[in-house]
Amino acid sequence: MINRTNQYVPNIGLGTYNMSPEEAEKMTYESIMYGYRHIDTAAVYRNEEAVGIGLKKAMTKLNLNREDIFVTTKLWPGGLMKVDRVKNFEDVIKSFEKSLYKLGLEYIDLYLIHSPHGKKKRTEQWQALIDIKERGKVKHIGVSNWGINHLDELIQNNLPLPEANQIELHPWSQKLELVNYLREKRIDIIAYSSLVPLSTWRHKDGENSKKTTELQTISESEDSPFKQLSIKYNVTEAQFLLKWALELGYSILPKSIELNRMKENFSLDFSISEIDMDYIETLDRGGSVTWEYGDPLKVI
Repeated sequence: MINRTNQYVPNIGLGTYNMSPEEAEKMTYESIMYGYRHIDTAAVYRNEEAVGIGLKKAMTKLNLNREDIFVTTKLWPGGLMKVDRVKNFEDVIKSFEKSLYKLGLEYIDLYLIHSPHGKKKRTEQWQALIDIKERGKVKHIGVSNWGINHLDELIQNNLPLPEANQIELHPWSQKLELVNYLREKRIDIIAYSSLVPLSTWRHKDGENSKKTTELQTISESEDSPFKQLSIKYNVTEAQFLLKWALELGYSILPKSIELNRMKENFSLDFSISEIDMDYIETLDRGGSVTWEYGDPLKVI
């Protein structure tokens, strides 16, 4: 097994993607009350204000200090579609200040560029994050969905590398080349969409992705390797998939709007054998499936 490698980011956080403001406020509050200390949101999720309210309520109830909580939010860089204007340096500063205000915090623990769609303005956006950090308004800065070519751009421009990269990681999308690069550069790895192999992952209307019918059929099959392995370890499928990521030293961001599942996702006190970890490595299918518009790692 790989020892814990992340330097900055807590092991387990609550993901809030696709949560309504009401759900985000409730689950932020309940997760902090249960023991979570990392909450992940983003400007594009449109629930930062609700997350902030939930945080304030829980921190007051438990008498927690600000430094007891780790909050991640993300800059939407623009550029995904033609009508989505790419943000410049000043736009990034304004977007950050807006997120900070909505969250009701004095600083952000981790601020990420949500994707590499900024293209020609990627380095300008990154320089804005560096400026924000130098002014003490954010503790750590990083990126999300950036590939090796995007990170190499920063090196070529003599800019410091991110402290973290949040990427889609699960047994069907293991990204070994990118993971090895991140480890070599000592960039924290945060896994999202860890539960793609579940039959219930993004199965509701409006939760679109590139998950194929073939993959969904495997997810639903009683012969699914993850169903079989979860039985072997006497845990849920979700717990097994999340533990796989933790065994590899990644931080995880499971999302749930159900209290019992939120608690299960935090209860991962078991180990996966090296034999089973080696077996899971053989299940890698390569590409990402989360983004319905295509894999952001392939953005030029």
